[in-house]
Amino acid sequence: MPNGSTPRSRPSPTRRGRAGRIAALIAIAVVLVGLVTFAAIPVVVMGPMIRGPIAFATTYAGEDVGLTPERVTLLTSDGLELAAYWVHVVEPAAVVVFVSGTHGPSVTAFFGHAAMLAEEGYASLLVELRARGESEGERIGLGYEEVLDLQAAVAHVQARPAYAEVPIVAYGLSLGGATAINAAGVTPAIDGVVSLSAFSSWSDVFVDSMGLPEPFASVQRAFVELYLGFVYGFDRRELVPRRQIERLGSRPALLIHSRDDSQVPFASFERLVARAPARVETWVRDGDAHLIVADGSFLRPEEDVEYAEVVLGFLRRHLGR
Repeated sequence: MPNGSTPRSRPSPTRRGRAGRIAALIAIAVVLVGLVTFAAIPVVVMGPMIRGPIAFATTYAGEDVGLTPERVTLLTSDGLELAAYWVHVVEPAAVVVFVSGTHGPSVTAFFGHAAMLAEEGYASLLVELRARGESEGERIGLGYEEVLDLQAAVAHVQARPAYAEVPIVAYGLSLGGATAINAAGVTPAIDGVVSLSAFSSWSDVFVDSMGLPEPFASVQRAFVELYLGFVYGFDRRELVPRRQIERLGSRPALLIHSRDDSQVPFASFERLVARAPARVETWVRDGDAHLIVADGSFLRPEEDVEYAEVVLGFLRRHLGR
């Protein structure tokens, strides 16, 4: 040992073992806190989101676009009464059943679509989904329970002698678009689908919107699925658009999305297209346009010429006279 130097003490095995245990306990605590946080996020975010009923600040009347709709009440298989509006035409080529999104707009915003379609020979049935507007219900069904609402509409259409043999098209926006796909997957009587800004599954859109990298996204998705199972039933885990779209078979469908959608990221559209059968058509609009129709034209969609031509062209090719 050099003169003047002092010997360095080495940690004893006991001290090293204690430090290792402390580090392991800290790591375990961090993981547990992380897991608790991941588990709490769906409860904290989705709990208030699905709580109903939703009262719309704005609703519309058929008279706003020159229509005189028939107000009817639909009864779902789980006992809810839903507000709905018929727009009749003589000898319709098809009946288009409209449904809207999670918290809006009210389906009455589709009266403009109904007017445009009536000019082309299509009847419309606008259905306010459960827990929204004048329809009964205490919670949003996130596309699981709203399938029953569309099935109630199909049963109502088929019970009308004038429409008994008329093709039925499910036409939905956002959650309504996802519901249209889900309902078609389990309801053979739905002859076609038009879906705007649909999510591929609720857990997909939840995690996509958070922007989490892998593997955190996979962990969060698992907890979202767990929460959905407890709320809506684990038997419904297959009732998601990215699975049900495969069941369309030879029935025609039109998927529409905007590339920079800030509410339902474009990844959902890509997942749906990847699983879609051959007769599913697509149209993508640039920008962030969750409602798809050009700003200010939703009540008069014919003003958005590009959109109107895409929708009407699809209906003419597959369900026109």
